[in-house]
Amino acid sequence: MGHDLRLVPAACAAWLAAALGVRGSAGWAVVGLGAALGLAVALGGLVLPGRGRRRGAPSTAATALGTLAVALAAAAAVLGSCAVQLAARDRGPVAAAAAQGAVVVVTGVVAEPMAADHVPWRADPVGVRGAVRVTALTVRGTTLSTRAEVLARGSADQLDHPPGTRVRLTGRLRPQDGRVPAALAVTGATVLAGPGPVDAAVARLRAGLLTATAELPTDARGLVPGAAVGDTSRLDPGLADAMRAAGLSHLVAVSGQHVAVVVLAAFGLAGLVRAPRWLRAVLAATCAVAFSVLVGGGPAVLRAVATGVVGAVSVGLGRRARPVPVLAAAVVGLCLADPWATGSLGFQLSVVATAAIVLLARPAAVALGGRSERAWRLLPVATVPLAAQSAVGPVLVLVDPVVTPWAVLANVLAAPAVVPATLLGLGATLLGPAAPGAASALARVAALPAGWIATVARATAGLPGAQTGWAPGPAGAIALAALTGAGWFTARALLAGPPDDRGRHRDVAG
Repeated sequence: MGHDLRLVPAACAAWLAAALGVRGSAGWAVVGLGAALGLAVALGGLVLPGRGRRRGAPSTAATALGTLAVALAAAAAVLGSCAVQLAARDRGPVAAAAAQGAVVVVTGVVAEPMAADHVPWRADPVGVRGAVRVTALTVRGTTLSTRAEVLARGSADQLDHPPGTRVRLTGRLRPQDGRVPAALAVTGATVLAGPGPVDAAVARLRAGLLTATAELPTDARGLVPGAAVGDTSRLDPGLADAMRAAGLSHLVAVSGQHVAVVVLAAFGLAGLVRAPRWLRAVLAATCAVAFSVLVGGGPAVLRAVATGVVGAVSVGLGRRARPVPVLAAAVVGLCLADPWATGSLGFQLSVVATAAIVLLARPAAVALGGRSERAWRLLPVATVPLAAQSAVGPVLVLVDPVVTPWAVLANVLAAPAVVPATLLGLGATLLGPAAPGAASALARVAALPAGWIATVARATAGLPGAQTGWAPGPAGAIALAALTGAGWFTARALLAGPPDDRGRHRDVAG
């Protein structure tokens, strides 16, 4: 099966432009924007006149130049976004006060759920941290209106409030690298108002899920909220370590897999009532967006939601969804909206895993299943985690120099329980505020597949070599990528068969 790869260079160029653009100043981003845009215009000038004189399909050279021009245009657009956002970050009273290390009073809104704040020299968290959208800043007796974010760090009593809560914080500002211009070491906090209607509804839903799962066994009490909405606040530390060793941590970190389950479930339910195709697409896209609001929109979630929405719209328009262009368009869009997302581990793992699944999983299943339609429809249960693990392994080695050789086996064994645990957990979440008894009943059913996932994680983590040390840094990542690539090419050669038999494996090349 061939893939439309024309947008891949644009996605790669946008990613590279974002990664470089946020590491410099707004001025350098403008210089890069001008260079990329100038080259794009020059290449477009070479391609368009030739196409105007000749009718029919463009030549290979013209196609290549056009693809390169689009890639440069994407890079220019992302660099323009970097320039605007860097200028906004570096100007204003928050950045100025942070440069002076001033003690300030800020009024703002909690922007995300607070996370445990760890420091390298302590095993236990020292407090919590999270983004606060600042609307007013008081420094040296002068109050100024502003629109910026700060990374607030302090105790749970001070900061652990639902997103949307309006607060007044006192503390010292320090410069901060990244999208957020400053960090605020909080010494005092006052809640001014509770969250708005949407944030309050989300908080009620998440609290209802925790209530519904409160009486479950220890493993299920942590896993059901994790599988449903990514809430790992009750996940047993021993089970968390086992899931990392087994390569199953992604099951409780909201990712493309969760969004795919939600979108497919929406399509399925709409199909049961014979809704027209356009309505199915609208419902699926709406459910994907609503799910992102429920779980909080990190870079990986936004990438998955963007992909799901574009795919749903394609189906609604009666067109076959093309996964590679959809993924590439989602990458370009997210790089435009948030260039700093390219540095997020979740975003990186999400993109490379999705690309590997699209390009490698089905061809591998076809190769293994041969002519059997039923066989290659069942084999993706094994080839999907194999493709994903092959792609994310080199990225993870950069963070933690270990490999998990049993990860594919663990994912294959856990796969039958993932969808039931996710959907039953989401059902309990939606029923929690209105029907707590029904939510608790659903949670008890969800505990069964969650218990199986925990059993697989603990058993796999106990196998020999579950976490094998590997060379650290870029050298280790390159070595693992080379070894993995050699394994795929070797398998392809072995499965291709003799010349007369290659026809039935024509999809191996992907």
